[in-house]
Amino acid sequence: MRHPVNILGDWRKSSYSGSGDGNACVEIAHRNTHIAVRDSKHRTHATLNFQRTTFATFIAALKFPRPHPRPRSTVPR
Repeated sequence: MRHPVNILGDWRKSSYSGSGDGNACVEIAHRNTHIAVRDSKHRTHATLNFQRTTFATFIAALKFPRPHPRPRSTVPR
């Protein structure tokens, strides 16, 4: 029997789930070759799958954002 990847495994809810029942939440699951992400309100819907290194880079950027460069003025001096 084939099971969709989004209902198998150990899923972990985000620590920033919001108040109450976690209305705005995602869950992640560590797989052998990738990280799966799903909406906790729609667990049987599609999942997003990321390579481990790509997901680690994404999380690092959230934790330690770099400042954006200031836009250059287009007004002549």
